[in-house]
Parts: sequence; C-alpha cells; structure tokens
Amino acid sequence: MSKTVHDGPTGGISRYEVRDQLKRVLLSRHFVKARKKSRFLEFMCEQALSGKADEVNEYTIGSDIYERGAAFNPQEDSIVRVQAHEIRKSLVAYYEEKGREDRLWIDLPPGGYVPVFRRINDEATATEPESRPTRAWFRRPVPALLAGIAVCGALAGGWLLRDLVGRRSSAVPPRLPEGLAWFWHPFVPPAPPPLVVLPVHPLLRAAHGGDSPAIWERGHVIPKDELPEFRDTIHFRELPEFRFVPSTTDFTAVGEALGLLNLSELLAGAGQKIRANAGRLVDYEAVKSGNTILLGGNQSWSGRIFLYSAGFELHNGVISNKQPLAGEQAVYRPEFDAVTGNLSRDYALVLMLPNERRDQRVLLIYGIYTQGSQAAIEYVTNTERMLELRRVLVERSADGKSIPKYFQVLLSTTVESYVPGRVSLVGTRIIPE
Repeated sequence: MSKTVHDGPTGGISRYEVRDQLKRVLLSRHFVKARKKSRFLEFMCEQALSGKADEVNEYTIGSDIYERGAAFNPQEDSIVRVQAHEIRKSLVAYYEEKGREDRLWIDLPPGGYVPVFRRINDEATATEPESRPTRAWFRRPVPALLAGIAVCGALAGGWLLRDLVGRRSSAVPPRLPEGLAWFWHPFVPPAPPPLVVLPVHPLLRAAHGGDSPAIWERGHVIPKDELPEFRDTIHFRELPEFRFVPSTTDFTAVGEALGLLNLSELLAGAGQKIRANAGRLVDYEAVKSGNTILLGGNQSWSGRIFLYSAGFELHNGVISNKQPLAGEQAVYRPEFDAVTGNLSRDYALVLMLPNERRDQRVLLIYGIYTQGSQAAIEYVTNTERMLELRRVLVERSADGKSIPKYFQVLLSTTVESYVPGRVSLVGTRIIPE
C-alpha cells in the first residue's frame, strides 16, 4: 500500500526532497511556459515548508501572484480558483507522464490552496487516490504477484537465519546523488564536518550602490567618525558615507538561514554533520583551519578571501565583471519593481576556492540581497541544476573533459513578494590551480 506520511507541514518529508521534486515538476512541459501557474504552486509549496500555508488566502494569491492589486475581490474575480483547478489538472497530467515513477507526489487538494506532499513506496496499490497513476506492474496477474511474495519471503527467511547465527550484513553507507557528488565531495566523509558561517545583520543596514534611489532617500546619515565600532567592517572601507536604511526583508539573513536547512539536510544524507556559527564570532584563523562554507557576503573578511582578476566581484552592492565574455555585462545591479519599489531581481555568486590545505575548500555562497543567497543555495543543492553547471564547467575546462577544482559562478534570480523565484546561470569562471 502507498505510504502517506502526515507529520507536520511537510508530512515528515525533508525540505530538500520537496524542493527537488518541485523543480522537477516546474521544468516539465505542463508548467515550464506557464509562469504565473508555476509561481502559484511554488509560492504555496514554500509557504507550506515554512508552516505558513494556512495564513495565505485567495486574496493574497490574487493580489500578489496574479498582480490584481489591493482592489482584488475574490467574489468578483475567479482567477485564483480557475488557476488552482488548472494546476490540479497539470499535476495529474505530469504524474501520468514524466512523473510516473517519481517517489514524491505534490498535490493541491480541491477546496483549498495548501499543497500536500506524499512519499510513494514501491509497494503502492490501487487504493491510492484516483489522480495518482497506477504503475504498470500492478496489472500483472495475481499468481505472478503471489510467486514474487513467496520468493521475497524465502529470501527474508534466509537473511534472518544468517543474522541469528551471527553473520553480519554490510550496511550501505549514505551517499550523495551522482549529480551532486562532484560539487560536494570535499565536504562529506571522510572529511570532518565543515564550518558553516551565517551573517548577522543590524536592524538598520548601510545603504550601498545596488540600492534604488527611493531606498537612499529614506536613509539616515551618520558620520563615520561617530561609529568607531564599524571600523573593522566591510562597510567602513567601501562606503563613502554611512547612510542607514531600515530593512525587515532584504538584509535579514533569512535567506541564508533557510538555505542552511537545505545544506544540513543535503549533508546529513551523506552522513555528515555541520558546525554552524555567526559571522561576528568567526575569524580568519577559524575559516582556514578546515572546510568552510560562508553564507552571505556581508562579512568583514568574505570579500578578501580570494580575488580573481578575470572573474566576478561583489563590491558595494553590485557585481562587477572585469573581463566580460560575449553576452555578459560589465556590471550586474539588483532590479526593483517600478510600482512597488520592491526587489524584483537579485544576483548571487558561488565561489569554490582552495583553503590553506589543498585537500580542503572554502565555499562562498552569497547574493547581493538575502534572496539571492537563498536562491544560490537552492541551486547548488538541486541535482538537475548541478548537472547543468557541471556540463558548462567541463566545456570551459582546458581539455574539455575534466571538472575544474576551483571556479566562480554568477547566478540571477527573480524575486516576488520577497521570495526568490526562478534561478538562471549567467556566467562561470574557472580559477587556475
């Protein structure tokens, strides 16, 4: 019988599994060209993962996702109900075709907008909901099924007997999927647990060159000499003046914190633990003492770890591209919605670098804003996207066959309602060994 786990908002299923399955669904032909429909499903899945899905109503979806604005009236405009019906049809179609063998099922039950996640075991039976396609082997004759059960019973009896007489069975060690192993292998056993560093931001954060004019206008200027405590921060060196702006969404490190959940679940699947600490409590000696993952660029030493003259560099809220290749820009700046002034596009960098010992790594993942950091972390923990990155890096390698050890990756992400959306690979740089 299929096993449906109901244990909290994600049904006892990890966020990593849900996001990985969601990306697979959204890349299918049923969703890939339907931007709003995809955003609707993605938004509700993220709300469910954060335990806030019950707080979202039809008005919120219509006004934010479908841009109906504050005047949206669900009684007069049925856009949300219609689109939810279309999403349900598309999900059924996906699981009847490309997703037929998927082990995780995403459903949007009628009468609401809260998604349900179900893990489907191989022993699924016809007692599943009608929208779940029946696997082909269910239609085999009953005698064949009984014979299979008999064989399995005999084998199980043999294994039990061996255990009873003291013969030990070898356990299969946890491991990463092949599509992720090429990137994450330096951080998993037998390597010791990596240090993961989270940024800690003030309630009033310094305005920078990537902010919109509207953000600068509502800032508060404080002379630098009145803030000696900031002398050792990256802001003191980069910024011509200290103009502080209030922020509850962009520089909160929420994206990095959510990404930390992804990383911990990913590494736990490979039998690895992590050591997490706040950026203010970590010095460079701690960073170079072993494998280190730095999340967020707002740390006093993150920009000084490694500078590559032919690569990308985050400085004062923009990402500079010192030697643009064909189709690339010299500078990448955040983008803002012309009406609301909210962030609509962010950029992020992923840097895989050598540490003091050549067998150890420093991995930096940071966006200009926290949404870029979250999107970049989701990118590097997604199997399909990492297969894409590996292919691009191999093509750019000297021999066209090898995976480079050290590299830079520039990513772009859309942002809606302070939540990162679709991530695009903008450019890569291979760092010479």
